[in-house]
Amino acid sequence: MLKNYINIFIYHIKNNKFFTALNVLGLSIGIAGLIFAILYWNDEHSYDQWNPNKDHVFLVTNQMDPTTYWASSSAPIGATIKNASPEVASYCYVNGNYNSEILHFNEKKIQSDQVLVAQKNFFDYFPYQFIEGGAKTGLSDSNSISLSQDLAEQLFGKESALGEKIVMKNQVLVVRGVYKLDKKSIFNPSCVVNFMDARIKDAIQQWGNFQFILLLKLKKPTDADLVTKNLARVYYNNMIVPRAKFQGITPEELIKKFGETKPHLEPLSSIRLHTKTGGLVESNGNYQLLLIFVSLSILILTLSIVNYVNSATANAVKRAKEIGVRKVIGASKANIIQQFIFETAIILLFSILISLVIVELSLPFYNTFLEKTLTLQSGQFYLQLIGIFIVTVIIAGIFPAYYVSNFEVLKVLRGNFARSKNGVWLRNGMLIFQFAVAAFFIIGSYIVNQQIDYMNSKDLGFKGNQILSISYRNIYGEKITVQDQNDKLNTIKNQLLRIKGVKEVAGGGFVMGGGAKSVISYHHKDINIDGNNIPIDFGLLEMLKIKLVKGRYLQPQYAQDTINSMLINETALKLLNEKDPIGKKINWDGKEAIIVGVVKDFNIGNPGEVIPPVSIFHFKSIPWFPGLVNNIYVTADSKIMPETIASIESLWTKKIDSEYPFAYDFVDKQYERSYSSFVKQKNLFSLLNIIVIIIALIGLFALASYSIERRMKEIAIRKTLGAETIVLLKELCKQYILFSTLGFIIALFPAYYLLNKWLENFAYRVSISISPFLIGFTALLVLTLAVVLSRAYQATKVDVLRYLKYE
Repeated sequence: MLKNYINIFIYHIKNNKFFTALNVLGLSIGIAGLIFAILYWNDEHSYDQWNPNKDHVFLVTNQMDPTTYWASSSAPIGATIKNASPEVASYCYVNGNYNSEILHFNEKKIQSDQVLVAQKNFFDYFPYQFIEGGAKTGLSDSNSISLSQDLAEQLFGKESALGEKIVMKNQVLVVRGVYKLDKKSIFNPSCVVNFMDARIKDAIQQWGNFQFILLLKLKKPTDADLVTKNLARVYYNNMIVPRAKFQGITPEELIKKFGETKPHLEPLSSIRLHTKTGGLVESNGNYQLLLIFVSLSILILTLSIVNYVNSATANAVKRAKEIGVRKVIGASKANIIQQFIFETAIILLFSILISLVIVELSLPFYNTFLEKTLTLQSGQFYLQLIGIFIVTVIIAGIFPAYYVSNFEVLKVLRGNFARSKNGVWLRNGMLIFQFAVAAFFIIGSYIVNQQIDYMNSKDLGFKGNQILSISYRNIYGEKITVQDQNDKLNTIKNQLLRIKGVKEVAGGGFVMGGGAKSVISYHHKDINIDGNNIPIDFGLLEMLKIKLVKGRYLQPQYAQDTINSMLINETALKLLNEKDPIGKKINWDGKEAIIVGVVKDFNIGNPGEVIPPVSIFHFKSIPWFPGLVNNIYVTADSKIMPETIASIESLWTKKIDSEYPFAYDFVDKQYERSYSSFVKQKNLFSLLNIIVIIIALIGLFALASYSIERRMKEIAIRKTLGAETIVLLKELCKQYILFSTLGFIIALFPAYYLLNKWLENFAYRVSISISPFLIGFTALLVLTLAVVLSRAYQATKVDVLRYLKYE
């Protein structure tokens, strides 16, 4: 029987080479798209799933207002909650960013960009496998360092690293352990140092200084809500009550006026994709992009299956006599179903093999697009591939098989079946579905492109073209004075200004698109504002062409501008509710500051975010602000820009920082990368749009070909009776125009609703007008007519005698 199935299958393949190839191609593209989505899904969901503590470790996040969450905590919280809540087994503080440092061993020098500062119990929370030393001794004291296996091999080759001494930031550190960095986590450090205990000790009384990442390990995951309530009580007793007492009001009045910090706990297993904060040292996963990609990939595969079912049921008319004869000689309905499912399985196997080739060839580009290193080598993936095969065979195979097995023998053998309407409405319905999906993608692609173009063209409130942003490795954290930091910056500025082509130089403690590095609340009368702090140098706002609304810029001729002067933006002015803010005194973190100017709102975060209230100070105003100045901005003559950059690099590597590579970017290009994830969504949608249109057109071409082929005798008779070509074309195309119109109407509401939901990600967004829908309908109609008319025109040129010679 199997041999018979194979022979029949090969016979029909030979007689329908073109349409079989279209089916295989459509299924291959659909399956390849789903494979890409599965690889992405598996990778994003693999973060910290290996960790045995994933359900017991929680990140402390803090809701500062109804829309803003911070991942950071203050130094005293950890020990206090440990004592106040017996459900907490332990706590661990880590740094919120990786450090980039040079490690010295003898004459060897290695730069590591993923140095993590943590407390000594870090490896209790993230139990990477140690190949030398152990988790308990890896960070036993402040002179300890644990290295990843790769970094250890770079420094020591094949020799043992344990006990060796390396120098980092002029401090001698002893290697206490070497671990394998072979698993994905929210922390993937190349090395870990125990500098955190000293930092916590220095800030142990600073309840309002939220600068550390705090992790809690609970005895029972189910106690998370109880610990959250205890945290809220700790915040109330140690932050609200003392502050209310200082202001001479009740805690309840303070909360009513200024609000309160609300703690939340996020389990380690969900932080990568579901954290409400800006993320930790590793970038957050983009859950929305992941869902969009998976959903659209499933939709594309569904479209491919619909194509196959349409083609299979339409082609069944040609095989009606074969089925009738087989039934007459004793074949049961089950035999017919088995044969057609077997044929579907063979076609699907070919499609999967081709899809794997497509994926393998495209994977390097896909990895570049997602900035990942995905591979096809995974037991989980192959199980999922088997699942795709089984589900697709069931969906694509059973209906055509059932449809064919129900052919009536008498109608088939009398030759009346070709005129039967069986299955026509189903095929037409599925064709309308294809049109609806294609219309959705065309409309969606247009709106997504509109939004990204709007973000590119929106007035950002600053001008960053031809301004260099040079990464400046500040000496924050080492035992030097603030004066030393200021002197070093002044020396660098003077050296840069002597370079030919350099016009202006200024330091800054922020990166456009990266947001502010610190947020501190300040008070005026009964108003509390969470200000995003931006430490700047004189002339930086003017350099970036950030416009002044009221008052003046910070200027060196005013001595107070390096003591207590501040500027605010328009958003902060609205919150202050002051008509004339100039000269007003505010309480900024216990210090009196005087507003001397108001600047226009500008996007310090990406253009999809709401512009926050911004507080601008000269970096000398606050003792710890000089440590935040990690960028030096330079304007240069565009005519000799290459030579100027080369001269700056030469100066930098010889006199300013000989250990670290010179790194710079243009401010406008740096800013564009802040919303690169949305640009990726645009590119993804555009790519999938092309794929959907190709698959839909393949299906339309196949179904139109079958439909027109069934009407060839009718066309021949009409031509014999004198029908003109244009009349025949209209007759053959009108049903497809109707179907495409119905598909477009069906797509209207999903397209409007879902794209509106996507646009909610943006504080500044385009409004959905009628133009995307008109363009979408026009494009759909043009593509439909292009395919159908090309096939119909060929049909009108047939040899009439070929179809009428037996009549």
